[in-house]
Amino acid sequence: MYVAAATIQISGRQVFARFFELFIKKCHTLPTFRPENKHLMEKLYDIFLQHRNIITDSRAIESGCLFFALKGERFNGNQFAAKALEQGAAYAVIDEAEYATSDRYILVENVLETLQELAAYHRQKFYIPVIGITGSNGKTTTKELINAILSSHYPTHCTKGNFNNHIGVPLTLLAMSEETEVAIIEMGANHVGEIEFLSKITDPTHGLITNIGKAHLEGFGSLEGVKTAKSELYKFLEKKKGIVFINLDEPFLKDLAVNNFSKIFYQQSAEIDIAKPIYETELIDANPFIKVAFNESPNTKMEVQSQIIGHYNFNNIMTALAVGRYFKVPSAKIKASIENYVPANNRSQVVQKDSNTYILDAYNANPTSLENALKSFDNLDATKKIVIIGDMLEMGDYSKKEHQSIYEIGMSLDFEQIILVGKEFGKLTVESDVLQFEKIADLKSWFEQQNFQNTHFLIKGSRGIQLEKLIQ
Repeated sequence: MYVAAATIQISGRQVFARFFELFIKKCHTLPTFRPENKHLMEKLYDIFLQHRNIITDSRAIESGCLFFALKGERFNGNQFAAKALEQGAAYAVIDEAEYATSDRYILVENVLETLQELAAYHRQKFYIPVIGITGSNGKTTTKELINAILSSHYPTHCTKGNFNNHIGVPLTLLAMSEETEVAIIEMGANHVGEIEFLSKITDPTHGLITNIGKAHLEGFGSLEGVKTAKSELYKFLEKKKGIVFINLDEPFLKDLAVNNFSKIFYQQSAEIDIAKPIYETELIDANPFIKVAFNESPNTKMEVQSQIIGHYNFNNIMTALAVGRYFKVPSAKIKASIENYVPANNRSQVVQKDSNTYILDAYNANPTSLENALKSFDNLDATKKIVIIGDMLEMGDYSKKEHQSIYEIGMSLDFEQIILVGKEFGKLTVESDVLQFEKIADLKSWFEQQNFQNTHFLIKGSRGIQLEKLIQ
């Protein structure tokens, strides 16, 4: 902004930012803390502002940090508070009085709840767009893509890795600096009520559900339970009079979005007759890397060649494009952001070893994501294709049925070899040419004795199976 001849010139980006400032102030609400904690929270926040580095692991203490002594089933952080101070922590937040032996201990009723309340308190200092992301599949990839686009144009803060639970979300919020203009917060859940709880801490102004699928059925009980849990974000944003991005190509999302909030729609085609705005994205190719196009202007299309493999990732890209276009990121920056993004952390990674190509998607797996991955791999233009599938965890009473279904889907497709890994797949009766291994170590011993050439592999399973070790 500059002043000349008493005339204030404001850029389009500043007008947009001012619009959101006014919108967010309108729906900005302070969290409700217990009255007896209000004074303590103010004092703790003053300390936090002097010591912004929050550490919860006593083995990772850094000089001047603020140590929160969390408890778990097998550990009690209070017992390590003294060591944390000796190693350089400025203060230790504890909840057992016997360990408070100096004024460098901050005694609270419950360390975890204090961490969460401190994060909510810090969040309320920001009058900015905060985008909450949840869903059964693709949360982290979508979050990373949205961050790539928005950070090309705004100072952006987002969840690191998959810090998306009751501890990770508060730590993410507390890491948010004063320069932040947009925040992107991933929220995961495996039980009903968790998204509602995380939304109260995060206080999003915008939100999206990537999809509804068969994930964490052990905790949710059924697909209906998944719908109930994920739609908690919609219900929160209705109270906030917030804004929701809705993918019309995903089942359930439109029907779940009956709440009274502003809706931003996006989709692959224009076949659905619905009120504007609709951001459309064209899928040009996905063999193997996804190529898309979107309207840069009414008469001009912008083509984007990604480094992301698998048709199932198209919706993740389309979601990021819709969010970026809504937030007025220039088309050239959107294109560059997507094209420069390279998947990592065992999520749709493409690894080349000698003449073989590995699609490593071993960070997570559930029936929906595995079915999508198998069908996408089947469509891949490759002569020799082998699938290595690991157990899907947290399936509860649905485990045998869902593993049987995935096996049958795999058998119906055109693969040279199917290899199953884990105890759950081991319970199935399979065809004689299907290989079964209980542990990754057993598979690796066999695998290293083979001489595969010019072969494409899909490696997908739940994180606990550790399939990435096969090619490390």
